[in-house]
Amino acid sequence: MPTKEDVINALSKVVDPEIGISVIDLGLIYGIEISDGKVLIRMTLTSPYCPLSRLIVSQVKQAVEKMEDVKEVEIKLVWDPPWSPAMMSERAKKLLGME
Repeated sequence: MPTKEDVINALSKVVDPEIGISVIDLGLIYGIEISDGKVLIRMTLTSPYCPLSRLIVSQVKQAVEKMEDVKEVEIKLVWDPPWSPAMMSERAKKLLGME
């Protein structure tokens, strides 16, 4: 069965196409739950009006579905707490010149 770390590693390869930084480094993933091969991901986007929201959510789902022993993936898009740049990793802040 995949671990939370395995899921994080898979999601670190999913890049926001507008910003060019992974959903992990952007801080868009709020929670990962794994049970009996089912993975639930709670995530947000940088804006509720993100024009590429469907693409990003689809890429997150596909990245986890490709993992061994994953039977089902559910994505819950949430807006609370609202995303802010403070949620980004130090790496992302450096890449965006915020440090």
